[in-house]
Amino acid sequence: MVNVAERAQVRLPGTGRGTRLRAFLLRHPHLTVAMGLAAVLRLVTMLGYRPAMWFNDSYEYVSVALHPRPHPIRPDGYGFWLLLLKPFHSFSLVVFTQHLMGLATAVLIYALLIRKFDLPGWAATLTVSPVLFDAYQIQLEHLVMSDTMFTLLVVGVVTLILWHRRLSTRMGVVVGLLLALTALTRTVGLPIMALVVVYLLVKRVGWRPIAAVVVATAVPVVAYMAWFNSAYGRFAMTNSDGLIMYMRTMAFADCNKIKPKEVQLIVLCTTQRKDYSQWYLWDPSGPPHRYGTPKFDEDVNEWASKFATQAILAQPGDYLAVVARDFFRAFRWDRPVFPDANTYNQYEFRNEEKPLPTWALYKGRADTDAVAYEQGRAATQIVGPWANVMQGYQRVVHLPGLILGIILLIGLYGVAVRWRKLGGPVMLPWLAAVGLILAPAATAEFDYRYLLPAVPLACLAAAITLRRGVPLPAFAAARLAARRPSAQNGDPNGDRSDETATPELVGARSMPLAAPILDDREDGDGHNKPGPEEPPRQAPALDPTSDPTRP
Repeated sequence: MVNVAERAQVRLPGTGRGTRLRAFLLRHPHLTVAMGLAAVLRLVTMLGYRPAMWFNDSYEYVSVALHPRPHPIRPDGYGFWLLLLKPFHSFSLVVFTQHLMGLATAVLIYALLIRKFDLPGWAATLTVSPVLFDAYQIQLEHLVMSDTMFTLLVVGVVTLILWHRRLSTRMGVVVGLLLALTALTRTVGLPIMALVVVYLLVKRVGWRPIAAVVVATAVPVVAYMAWFNSAYGRFAMTNSDGLIMYMRTMAFADCNKIKPKEVQLIVLCTTQRKDYSQWYLWDPSGPPHRYGTPKFDEDVNEWASKFATQAILAQPGDYLAVVARDFFRAFRWDRPVFPDANTYNQYEFRNEEKPLPTWALYKGRADTDAVAYEQGRAATQIVGPWANVMQGYQRVVHLPGLILGIILLIGLYGVAVRWRKLGGPVMLPWLAAVGLILAPAATAEFDYRYLLPAVPLACLAAAITLRRGVPLPAFAAARLAARRPSAQNGDPNGDRSDETATPELVGARSMPLAAPILDDREDGDGHNKPGPEEPPRQAPALDPTSDPTRP
């Protein structure tokens, strides 16, 4: 537990934000050392892979920054971030800001754990270690992609809600705006918004803060949807949701069972079977290309959505089996190639340079748009020995899926033992982590990069669960509390397990396990405070003469 002096030091104001940050780091040596090492790794990455690394989706984001418009496949939040940085003409600056976002994610969780849940510095630092040191996390930050920004936004939302347990209307507006940015960065942010609202309803924070969250989220999202409607004639955020769901169902869809009657749906049938679902959407020979219209046309999207709905209704068991398969794929110890070698290799620190692709984009091409944004060489240049360091590092330091599964099980235990309080503060980060893993499995397909935003939330839920040791379920805590007085009063029928222990050990064994379950205030605001009519708890005075082992 963080002592009173340390917590008082954390609250000391500085003369400026930079001063306060330096003071914070100096008072927390474990975090300072970890942050320093993590920053060095990111610097080595920037030196080894210049100016940035690329994924297939990266070029579409750049296209939005060069030619602002509502994108038919994905919302524009990250594209607008590139637009803000466009005057600097530097992808190195882009990935530098993303490395800062990764470090900021760790700092948010660390500060929440020591200030609101009384974790010691070493334990909070251990909690954020996967964010700081996982090689795939560092590589994802170095890609021109939205995932790092999305992760910071989601962690920011969860941090604010757990920090301000009595949410004010003003803070509800802040949370809502962050949720809107999250949804405009990746559409999976909308389910996160629904989860937050349900959590606030369960916690009974009041209708005004909840209304503030909903309105502050809705205004930017609805404005974006209206803009999208002006361009495509459809009040939505994308023209890809139905097609992506179609892609998901093609892992099992059998038209002999679905029996579609409309010609537009029959066109989407195929007897080809691929090892991964993405082929059906992205390959030029896939069924959605048969209409002779742009693939992400609003009509094609509607037909694909209708086909996917009929497939799920006709084959619900097959759909659930595919979702379960991809969900549990996340928890393997090894990291097999999936969905295909090309996608898999884009998450690796590569050792060979490749030219930028020449795909046609809106008013341009992938390679020419990237060069126009950078106003110089944009293809990744691999520079030794820095790149060699990160290649070797990635082979050794990363979070295996099995460990992530164990972390989630710890969080699940923390939710289960707090069932009377509907999971307490563990519930929100744990459900958010599981949802971020489950959503791609249910609506698209498993992809390794979809796991990384769930990691800090899963670690946060596990840390809250274990902050005072392994908590006992309510029935076990009640039994322990009932047996303890008889043993201490010398009852021959009582529990004798502590009769030969020193008083210090008796006291140490009697408090921590039941405390997180029996004290509602401790789970309610993160601090073990006395109630308004309850005197402060004090440790019992120890009488040396009462030690049964004393001669």
